[in-house]
Amino acid sequence: MKTIAITGQKGGTGKTTLAQILLVAFEQDGFTTAGIDLDPQTSLCTWGDARGPETPAIIPMQANRLLQTLDAAKDQGVDIAIIDTAGRAEGASMAAAKAADLVIIPVQPTTADLMTVENALSIVELAKTPKRFSVLTRVKAQGERHVEAADGLKALGIKVCPHHIGDRVAYQDAAASGLVPMEFEPGGKSALESQQVYMFTCREVDIKGDQR
Repeated sequence: MKTIAITGQKGGTGKTTLAQILLVAFEQDGFTTAGIDLDPQTSLCTWGDARGPETPAIIPMQANRLLQTLDAAKDQGVDIAIIDTAGRAEGASMAAAKAADLVIIPVQPTTADLMTVENALSIVELAKTPKRFSVLTRVKAQGERHVEAADGLKALGIKVCPHHIGDRVAYQDAAASGLVPMEFEPGGKSALESQQVYMFTCREVDIKGDQR
């Protein structure tokens, strides 16, 4: 079983949106997935409830039960576990990073977001997570701030996904229906960029999916 943790020391960066995208994309490629929601706001669980009986399974929990839950998921045949964490929750982020094969740090191209990345990276370093990368989220259609932000992230020593998540209403509209853009608007730009981020994630965690 591969475990991917989505972390960051700031709220509102798109961690839950990215967790949703990856869970569904892996399921579409034939993997059995489980989402683990460590955020007290349980946004991932709310999205899962909106999906109804559709997979993937979403499990809310506290960080001190994470390892036991991951062991149980592996025993039950789960291929991919994705952990969604809250912003400004160092304990949960550390637990998630320690358990993960890959940590993804979503970052908006803003000064406030970039200022939190060093702290997030220090947690990953302490946890000795094998792999990590950052992905830019809520990128505006106009302007070059995301390019400047990517350069800033690289200067901090973190790999940056060459694809980003745009600032598009399709993400919010899809989530409200318990969906992701690939299901809600398959031919749209949001679906394309979601798929691109997914394929990059597959390569980083050494997984081969049918859509690749």
